[in-house]
Amino acid sequence: MAKKEFPDKQAAKSKEKPVHNDVGGFSGDFSSKISGLSSKLFGIIKFILAIILLPLVYSSVVSFINEFARIDQALQKIFYNGIISFLAIYLFVWEPAVIYNKGHKLVEIMFSFFKPMVNVAPFLLPIYTILFFMIYGLLALAVNSGWLIEYTIFLIGFSSILHLVFSAKTIRTKKGDFLKANYIFGFSFIFILNLALLALGFSLIFKEFSFVNFCNLSFTMFRNIFLAVFKQLFLF
Repeated sequence: MAKKEFPDKQAAKSKEKPVHNDVGGFSGDFSSKISGLSSKLFGIIKFILAIILLPLVYSSVVSFINEFARIDQALQKIFYNGIISFLAIYLFVWEPAVIYNKGHKLVEIMFSFFKPMVNVAPFLLPIYTILFFMIYGLLALAVNSGWLIEYTIFLIGFSSILHLVFSAKTIRTKKGDFLKANYIFGFSFIFILNLALLALGFSLIFKEFSFVNFCNLSFTMFRNIFLAVFKQLFLF
């Protein structure tokens, strides 16, 4: 004869599974809430760091302009013409995303041996600007002509703003950016690094441009701004 189970045992067994599912569901919800909270907390931290970086963005721009003003005015105008030319093409004619994407892939190939940098380096490094500096350095050894530096300066201005515009556009379109922390922090860091690379390149081309002065003035201005704001907020 088949063995019968008592009602109380059957009821106990029937209750075991729902209790287990409730615990699992609670655990999953709790872990997802913790994950979401930590993500927002990390976003707030990055937002604070981004705000701290903004004075450094300002001081870097002022320092760069201060040093750049020491070189020949005609070359300054050519550099700014390169920036304006790109903006005119980008806004009114054509968005040269294909040019940026090819440079992006080139940097990925260059850093394929070091995978952590594959996703970061294309945004950080203005590959075309770096190449133009290198090409000028090689050609200047054999060619001594004014047109070489003029075309180089124009292309450096054009490629620099190209990289900044499309890097900003790519970062801005990413989803899940709490308080836009990734965008503000990421682009501020990219902007400062690109400006520093420009300053380094110009210091190698023009004797009037000092990379050391650029760094010193940038840091000094940043420190003064940071201390002034800190005193206003926390000291009475």
